[in-house]
Amino acid sequence: MPARPRPLSPHLQVYRWPISMALSILHRITGVGLALGLLAFCTWLMAIAGGEQSYDMVMRVIASPPGLLVLLGWTFSFFYHLMSGVRHLFWDSGRGFERAQRVASGWFVVGGSMVLTLCVGWVLWRGAHS
Repeated sequence: MPARPRPLSPHLQVYRWPISMALSILHRITGVGLALGLLAFCTWLMAIAGGEQSYDMVMRVIASPPGLLVLLGWTFSFFYHLMSGVRHLFWDSGRGFERAQRVASGWFVVGGSMVLTLCVGWVLWRGAHS
C-alpha cells in the first residue's frame, strides 16, 4: 500500500505550466471569445437594420463600461489569435521549434497582442474625445 494515493493519470496540477501550454490554452479561449464576439457583431448589424431605436439601445450597451471592457477583450482576442496563428504558420514551415525560439515567440505574441490592443483602444479613445 503506498504511503499516499497517487493520481491515476497526469493532471494539470502535476506538471509545471510551460509557456507553450498556457499559450495553447489561451489560443483556444480566444477562439471561443472571437466566436462569441461574432454573435455580438451580428446583433449590432441587426440593430443597424432595425432602425434608430434598436441601434441606440445596442450602442448604449456597447458604450457602457462593461461593454467597453468586453470590446477591449474581444480586440485582445482578435490580435492574440491572429499573432498566435502566424506563429503556427512559422511552425508549419519548420521554423521556430527550438526551446528559446518557442519561448521568445510566445512572449512576443502576448506582448504584441497587448500593445496592439492598447494602440487600438488609444486611437478609438482619441477619436471619441476629439
